[in-house]
Amino acid sequence: MPDEDELCDLAEIFKVFGDSTRIKILYVLSQSEMCVCDIATLLQMGQSAISHQLKALKNARLVKSRRDGKTVFYSLADDHVKTIIDQGLEHILE
Repeated sequence: MPDEDELCDLAEIFKVFGDSTRIKILYVLSQSEMCVCDIATLLQMGQSAISHQLKALKNARLVKSRRDGKTVFYSLADDHVKTIIDQGLEHILE
């Protein structure tokens, strides 16, 4: 059995996955690296709302960023995040 801290960390990750906007952002980023403005356009949302959700995703270590000039590009932190999304979709489509 994992220790209490590990279980709490796991619960926090699943809380982050509990928001449909964050799931949409993760799904978009599973397809390609993007900047805030492109994500906002694609999801038809404001840039500030996207930035707010990206901050939560970054704090949970689910996304990472890189700067190219003045533009910040976001991508999934690692393949585990894509696996969680893919397995979740597979589960609900069964």
